[in-house]
Amino acid sequence: QVQLKESGGGLVQPGGSLRLSCAASRIMINSAAWYRQAPGKERELVASITSDGATNYADSVKGRFTISRDNAENTVYLRMVSLSPLDTAVYYCTTTDYGWTSYWGQGTQVTVSS
Repeated sequence: QVQLKESGGGLVQPGGSLRLSCAASRIMINSAAWYRQAPGKERELVASITSDGATNYADSVKGRFTISRDNAENTVYLRMVSLSPLDTAVYYCTTTDYGWTSYWGQGTQVTVSS
């Protein structure tokens, strides 16, 4: 049962930008977050957004990443700018529905390299 469809990952050069998307089906997004996991490192919470739009960011991405949502499209976005190789990771979208059940996407690879 796939309920979150992630897209937008890929290979970019340092200093570049990407926008990740997380589209939900069969559930309505309450809160949402993006996590990432780089090889050999623990999973890291990157950004989160509440149902009313309040956001939080990891210190490592603050000022460079922006999480947003389009409620009409039931989609959450992560805009990433000024990317560096340290941002290379698999990025995962997770959401809760209005019954507070959690869902996870399959992950999308972001590689920042020349």
